[in-house]
Amino acid sequence: MRYMLTDDLWTALGPVVRQAKRYTCGQPPVLPDRMFFEALLYWARTGIPWRDLPDVFGAWDAVYHRFRRWVGSGSLRTLFELLTANPVFGEVRRVLLDSTIIRAHAHAAGARRKVKRIGAARSATLQGLGRSRGGLTTKVVVTAADEDTAIAVEVIPGQAGDAPRLKPMLNRTIARVPGIEELTGDKGFDGDAQREACLDRGIFPNIPNRRNRLDPWPFDPDGYKERNRVERLFGKVKQFRRVATRYEKLKLTFLGVVHLALGFIRLKRLKRTSIVNTA
Repeated sequence: MRYMLTDDLWTALGPVVRQAKRYTCGQPPVLPDRMFFEALLYWARTGIPWRDLPDVFGAWDAVYHRFRRWVGSGSLRTLFELLTANPVFGEVRRVLLDSTIIRAHAHAAGARRKVKRIGAARSATLQGLGRSRGGLTTKVVVTAADEDTAIAVEVIPGQAGDAPRLKPMLNRTIARVPGIEELTGDKGFDGDAQREACLDRGIFPNIPNRRNRLDPWPFDPDGYKERNRVERLFGKVKQFRRVATRYEKLKLTFLGVVHLALGFIRLKRLKRTSIVNTA
């Protein structure tokens, strides 16, 4: 079996894992932290069902429940935020905003409704699922500093528009990385309210104008070329098959998978940078 956590990667990840862990109840787990995260990465990368985890990781249900505790307690999100802290910018503190469609597997449908008055369609929307031309889909919205560093992540139904997500994603990004000078996004984020939300925060909205605009806004085509970096980030995260296809019924669980994959991508970048700096 091919492992993903080398000794060098775990040397960097181990202290962050201990810092991110928020729960200490119960007996200590049998599986060490390194093998637990190895199991999660193997499961997310291959897309296998939980029951098909190799025996080297021990009981599959122990890994599953431990993963759910990491998601439910917010520890996995904290781990992602610790790994993606202090992004490196160029001359311009530019963040890149984009979204990507994820096709949902049939197993992603059917989340239990806790409130009877919530219909099936409303329940699916709350879980970040929706109907679009591709069928049952979900959408991942990301702000990123480069092709390896996501800053904020959100999961919404696949048919939902991009423009209404600009302001909340911008607020979450500024909360983590203040002093942003420019936000670059595609035409899906074009709108007067969206641009004014950026300007109110002292941020230049570098977004192409739609064709039907009568009064175009300023646009920097050279800075817009940097947007390909967030597209490359999506290409990397979709190498994890459990991100490329959504199997999870719950939005929180799927978001945990995305946090895991994005955190690992950033970890490899940090380790690669440290090797170059010490060479």
